[in-house]
Amino acid sequence: DANLLTNELRLIGQRYKYQYGESIPCEQLVSWLCDIKQAYTQSGGKRPFGVSILYMGWDKHFGYQLYQSDPSGNYGGWKATCIGNNWNAAVSMLKQEYKEDETSLQDALDLSIKVLSKTLDMTKLTPEKIELATLTRENGKTQIKILPADQVDELIKKYEKVEAELEAAKKEKEKAQAQKP
Repeated sequence: DANLLTNELRLIGQRYKYQYGESIPCEQLVSWLCDIKQAYTQSGGKRPFGVSILYMGWDKHFGYQLYQSDPSGNYGGWKATCIGNNWNAAVSMLKQEYKEDETSLQDALDLSIKVLSKTLDMTKLTPEKIELATLTRENGKTQIKILPADQVDELIKKYEKVEAELEAAKKEKEKAQAQKP
């Protein structure tokens, strides 16, 4: 389902660019794909697409954008969100820690590692188990970069070091509290 919808996204974008000579606005692309997803929930003999999708993009109208759609074809725009197992806990963390105008790209990457570490059902994060991507504007072009495994590993190690320091400080504080009469 995801591959078919990804191909449909590409076709919608290419048709728009061919017809109008410019890239399609992000929300319009999401809306058109969600119309297709929604139509499959109503037609007899067709099963709905069983996939939620996160869309990230940039357009000249609204700048950076993030959208989420569910299998029914409903979609919404977000500043930060996630989908999948434990999404409630992850969104709660993002609401608490993401600051819209204060978060740099590096801060966002660090936050993503923290959220993944606390919400994924695994004992230890590894670069083989997760993939991170960034969307930036360079020289008037939108660039999507998938971070290499060594860079993801650096982020994981940085997070683990910070967590270890916090844990040590917490134990030290508890130890000092226990020694007070």
